[in-house]
Amino acid sequence: MLFAVTMQVNLPPDLDPAVRADLLAREAAYSRSQQEAGRWPHLWRIAGQYANLSVIDAQDNAQLHDILSSLPLFPYMTIDVRPLTRHPNSIRD
Repeated sequence: MLFAVTMQVNLPPDLDPAVRADLLAREAAYSRSQQEAGRWPHLWRIAGQYANLSVIDAQDNAQLHDILSSLPLFPYMTIDVRPLTRHPNSIRD
């Protein structure tokens, strides 16, 4: 099942630089592993924001929750999730 997920990152401005660097490195590694596994087929930056629009392919809501809550930046995110279904006029599967 596909989900459109918007993630807005809200890191505290006074976050220790070493903690910030560690979080960002772990976030990059985790998102890369999810992309390579095929669970995160699209990841797009929203221009001008510390945010992204992603398409995540999860078996169900529980797997989606596991994917999102395992993000190292999860505690600092505002997340909006919308389940997707194929549009009847789409020429692509």
